[in-house]
Amino acid sequence: MNIEWNNGASSAEAAGDALCIIISETELDNGSLAAEWKAGIEHAAKAGLFAGKLNQTYILPLGEQAPYPALILAGSGKEAPVACELRVLAAHISRAAARMKAEVLGIQLPESLLSQGALAAQALAEGLVLGVYRRKHYKQEQTPYKGPASVNLFPQSSVEAGVELSMRSGIQRGLAFADATHLARDLTNLPGNLLTPSGLAAAAIEVAERHGLPAEVLDEREIEQKGMGGLLAVGKGSVHPPRMIVIRYQGTGEWSNVTGIIGKGITFDTGGISLKRAPGMEDMISDMGGAAAVLGVMEALGRLRPRINVVMVIPAAENMPSAGAFKPGDVITTLSGKTIEVLNTDAEGRVVLGDALTYAREWGAERLIDVATLTGAVLSILGDVATGAVTNDGPFMQTLLEASERSGEQIWQLPAYPEFRELLRSEVADIRNAAGRFGGASTAGLFIGEFAEGLPWIHLDIAGTAFLSRERGVNSKGATGVMVRTLLEYLLHLNME
Repeated sequence: MNIEWNNGASSAEAAGDALCIIISETELDNGSLAAEWKAGIEHAAKAGLFAGKLNQTYILPLGEQAPYPALILAGSGKEAPVACELRVLAAHISRAAARMKAEVLGIQLPESLLSQGALAAQALAEGLVLGVYRRKHYKQEQTPYKGPASVNLFPQSSVEAGVELSMRSGIQRGLAFADATHLARDLTNLPGNLLTPSGLAAAAIEVAERHGLPAEVLDEREIEQKGMGGLLAVGKGSVHPPRMIVIRYQGTGEWSNVTGIIGKGITFDTGGISLKRAPGMEDMISDMGGAAAVLGVMEALGRLRPRINVVMVIPAAENMPSAGAFKPGDVITTLSGKTIEVLNTDAEGRVVLGDALTYAREWGAERLIDVATLTGAVLSILGDVATGAVTNDGPFMQTLLEASERSGEQIWQLPAYPEFRELLRSEVADIRNAAGRFGGASTAGLFIGEFAEGLPWIHLDIAGTAFLSRERGVNSKGATGVMVRTLLEYLLHLNME
């Protein structure tokens, strides 16, 4: 989708397939509407078809003499929507345009939104792009239309150069965020037979080459030679061998103050020998949602080029039962030297992430954020509404929570009590990979935290938020690309420090 800012344009001059007007409940009640559309809008309001409520949309057909076939009326509620509300409203606008198969959409912005500057422009761009996303299908008959190809944003009257510059900047940032989220969604939605560990590595190399970023992919032989026993154990049950994937983004003169972002890359998870139940196993194509998220982040960093340093690490494997699969009771030696007693092979994500955190530290990471579809337990606590977080550093967590507020992706910090860590104690190894039913989201996170070796660290459990069963907000059914925009908000904030 191409989104342009057109300063000085008017609703009569900006041709297209539809014009969207954002209207508040107050404007509708007071009748303070543009004269050329007032009669039609008031008629729709009297008929109970449109009330200006937040996220309400209505398509109003126009006569043959009008410059547009139809108006899209979009309600902004009682007050001017803030960025998080505006992002969702924009998604509803783009979906309304999609219903009428509009190729060119014009959106007239009220002054109340222009006062928010780049924040409003970014939110609009994100919502417009994210709202029309649809999961790829493999039917013989394809539908080519994918939403408006072009969107023109313009004010009710001409604005100053500073406002125009701010709006253009926000649009570009919003497009980068949304396109990065789409990349994560596309990868997560791929069926397991179309995305294996080597395929995920190939996708990472494409991103790196597109933006000139240094990358490394270790195959199973190199993984074994380096002593990455966790990743090797999880991947050895599959005919598709594991991969360890690294991309570096260096935006400063020296490789220092490096943030490590690590994404769980289990391209399909059967549970291994501890086999999952059959119902719902088809959704395990999404078990690499964390890997997709951090790869999406690297895509956006390559476009935006902030002055920060980031190393991305993805441990990629397929967890399958076979004669060569790892088993309950096995003891594994990881890259860090720590040993793991395996009690449940379906708790494999934390095992591969242990090696990945250690490898990120070897690449110079000074703070770590891991993203993983890790536990079913987090759904019991937060459902599919919020991402669970575990950390060893309160101030670090606070900055990420602030980033999540800006992105509109909800995060809830889970407790990390010492008593939970005690549940991971093993009699035969340094740590065991399962601690029973109770406190499962916290204990799983704390397991990963052992491999941070004291560095500031945050674990994000996206098991509930990475893949939705129904459309909600800016997210369509299926993969959401959750945490791409939050991580970008956090990382770009470092660029301003």
